[in-house]
Amino acid sequence: MKPSRQYWTYWEETLRRYQLHGVAAMLLEAGAPLALLGAQALHFSRGLIDSDQLTALALTLEDESEARALASLLIEKKASV
Repeated sequence: MKPSRQYWTYWEETLRRYQLHGVAAMLLEAGAPLALLGAQALHFSRGLIDSDQLTALALTLEDESEARALASLLIEKKASV
């Protein structure tokens, strides 16, 4: 398992709690062209805020297959709830 995936369950639960599954999945899928810019912004922010979760999110956004896998997880959970 990739290190960034250790946070996915927490992110999924938080998004579900605030009922933002669909929005997050849509942004991950539709926002793929901008994901690399978002990842770079998160890497840049490490100078201001050093957070393992921000780094994990940046790594997830950098890898298109990982971003799609996270979106699929959110969609699956959304459909089953």
